[in-house]
Amino acid sequence: MNSVERAMKRTCDVIVALVLLVVLSPVFLYIYVVQKITSEGPAIYSQERIGQGGRPFMIYKFRTMVVEAEKDGCPVLEQTDDPRLTPFGKMLRRRHLDELPQIWNVLRGDMSFVGYRPERRYFIEQIMQRNPDYALLFHTQPGVTSLATIKNGYTDTMEKMLKRLDMDLDYLRHRSLWLDAKIVIMTVLNI
Repeated sequence: MNSVERAMKRTCDVIVALVLLVVLSPVFLYIYVVQKITSEGPAIYSQERIGQGGRPFMIYKFRTMVVEAEKDGCPVLEQTDDPRLTPFGKMLRRRHLDELPQIWNVLRGDMSFVGYRPERRYFIEQIMQRNPDYALLFHTQPGVTSLATIKNGYTDTMEKMLKRLDMDLDYLRHRSLWLDAKIVIMTVLNI
């Protein structure tokens, strides 16, 4: 993308984020209330991720796991039938509604709607031991969705993380406003 396309992408991100925050505010309120009724702890969960330029930022999600899911401090990937998921959290994840607070990340400029999924430093270090090309992703903003997210789903293994990286690097080589529009449409249809 050239500088004009990047500016157009950012402008679209801001406009769409503002509209979605207003339109989806009843959904946010509903999820917040159900979270507070069905489980202890905060409804919104924040976690440090690494974004553009290799800089850390806080990503926001609706909490889907018990409060002390990683109480020993060691990051753990989601597992099949993960016992740490709350019943309401399972539903949120299945429909990707846990990702809605990331609209705020888009509005703030931490993320774009389309781009590679930001990861935690712990996992980035493991990925880079196998493929140092991960660092190329830091030239762009991470995103809420991507082709890798649509086709690869949640990454619960290192193999899936490496496959996602290959797909993200392919996106990086071919990115355009048209491709971003197609990814957004595919995401909406997928959800």
